[in-house]
Amino acid sequence: MPSWKNLSLQDSASPLMEQLSFFHDHTLMILVIITTLVGQILINVLYNKFTYRLLLEGQVIEVIWTILPAVILIFIAIPSLRLLYILDEINNPMISIKAIGHQWYWSYEYSDFNNIEFDSYMIPSNLSENQTFRLLDVDNRMIIPYNSQVRILVTATDVIHSWTIPSMGIKIDATPGRLNQVSLISNRSGLFFGQCSEICGANHSFMPIVIESISPKYFIKWISKSL
Repeated sequence: MPSWKNLSLQDSASPLMEQLSFFHDHTLMILVIITTLVGQILINVLYNKFTYRLLLEGQVIEVIWTILPAVILIFIAIPSLRLLYILDEINNPMISIKAIGHQWYWSYEYSDFNNIEFDSYMIPSNLSENQTFRLLDVDNRMIIPYNSQVRILVTATDVIHSWTIPSMGIKIDATPGRLNQVSLISNRSGLFFGQCSEICGANHSFMPIVIESISPKYFIKWISKSL
């Protein structure tokens, strides 16, 4: 049986995911209130025997149940539109990384530097070690500095893939012949796992994504060694 923690969102690792979690909780609270209210009314209707044979119309209650849902939708729509603009905003990224989807692996290009590109394959179960995560870890992780804005350019070479990191609040399609872009900021160091979220073929579930967020100082050292 899954625990309640497994049914919730992953712990956020970026300001964007924090905003998504806040919006999720805000909307869920509204839904809980509506469900409780409607359930209480249904119970009252089912379990009382009051009737009023002369009731023909109720203009006041009709006005209330027309205006009240519109007001509730406004309370949901305004934070939703604000969040959409925040997710699409990209201001002065410090580095740009190109993620290319293949059947069935990812390749990465650090376009701000020369000769830094590599393929990222899932580590097979028979080769995985005790320190690796089965069916989630890769041989070459995408390295980023934390507290730095990173622009990810996503495309594909064959079919449509989807570059997804739940803890970062990122899910963007990798479409052949097209560049999609998304921005991310990691607010802590660590390993963050994702998978292709588009059904892209037989081995769709075997092309994971791993981001390793490190200190900017160590990121500069990693770049210097890779050049």
